[in-house]
Amino acid sequence: MTTTANHILLIAHAPLAHALRECALHVFADCGDDVSVLDVPPHESPEATLAAAQTLLAQSGAARTLVLADVFGATPSNVAHRLVEGTPARLLVGVNLPMLLRAICYRHEPLEQQAARALAGGQQGILQVGGGGAPQNQNSRKEHGQDRDHHQQ
Repeated sequence: MTTTANHILLIAHAPLAHALRECALHVFADCGDDVSVLDVPPHESPEATLAAAQTLLAQSGAARTLVLADVFGATPSNVAHRLVEGTPARLLVGVNLPMLLRAICYRHEPLEQQAARALAGGQQGILQVGGGGAPQNQNSRKEHGQDRDHHQQ
């Protein structure tokens, strides 16, 4: 059974959306058709940004879209919230590269699962490193018979 990929729309302060997409293409060269971006210029009105976002969403032709925005309460996030209201799209705010990469990895899963995995990836991608201990949000792998310096995504 072939599953159509969910579309991912990044909405962020310029030039973050474009930069995140470029990083994702570095890791997943085949994801270009599944990831659209909207960089919000400093003085663009929310109405103009919403119109541009609606155009991108329509151009994707996707039945399912995961929208990722940068900062809660800022224009990109507010526009994204208006964009997804009353649609089957899902919105996550606070996008970071681990979140985007996880969203791409699981773009063939049902939208709710993709959103949950992306959210977890974003949260798990934030670590305090250094100070001699294990990263702050993860258990030491030695406790489980694994070297704590062994890295996995």
